[in-house]
Amino acid sequence: MTLRISKWRRRLTVLLMGLFLLPLLASFAARWADPAVAADWRTARQDSSHQAPDPSVTKEAVLQVYSARAFSWRGAFGVHTWLALKPKGADHFTRLEVIGWGVDHGSSAVRVSRYIPDAYWFGSRPNILRDLRGPMAEGLIDKVLQAAKIYPHPSSYRLWPGPNSNTFTAFIARQVPGLGLELPATAIGKDYLPHGAFIADAPSGTGIQVSVFGLLGLTLATEEGLELNILGLNFGLDLSPPALKLPGIGRLGAGM
Repeated sequence: MTLRISKWRRRLTVLLMGLFLLPLLASFAARWADPAVAADWRTARQDSSHQAPDPSVTKEAVLQVYSARAFSWRGAFGVHTWLALKPKGADHFTRLEVIGWGVDHGSSAVRVSRYIPDAYWFGSRPNILRDLRGPMAEGLIDKVLQAAKIYPHPSSYRLWPGPNSNTFTAFIARQVPGLGLELPATAIGKDYLPHGAFIADAPSGTGIQVSVFGLLGLTLATEEGLELNILGLNFGLDLSPPALKLPGIGRLGAGM
């Protein structure tokens, strides 16, 4: 009996290692094979991806959330996320994000700028996670700006397991549930809960999550489905629409 249990434990260990390591290896291979991945951040593409509307033409309020693969080898693991908003009648976008550069020298991690809202992130084309227009966006913009002001880690940045850019975006989403934002499984840092909390609403506001400093946790929500976080890497199952969530790769299935 003891021998049989030992065999099942070994099989389970091998299965779990395969579920986490194989997707990461595949993600690394795809990352290095991508000719768009620049070796030098100074020459990497950072122009507009032409996904945000032109403020001179679009007068209605706009609120968008973007994600793009992180620079260099980091992109094999995860993404960088940010928000871009434009109040009704404004002639420019305001971009909100957390960046680690300069934090060690006293700069705030929270950056509020007029930088290109839909720019390539050092060679990686961004994906739109949320795109709200008109009255719906208009009613949330002030709430997003206020939430950014109370982000609890403005003087701290840690690539892994957080707080980082995804910790910031997840914080905004929890503070503004009307945003209805589901962050990708590759948004490492989204499970790092502020104030040392161990339990919180899921970023989408449709469920709950338990997390131990972003290193170990579980999320169960209507939008996110079931997500297991081990060492900041997410493996999960979504039923609406059906999809598998794999470390490094992200969503695999419907709704990609």
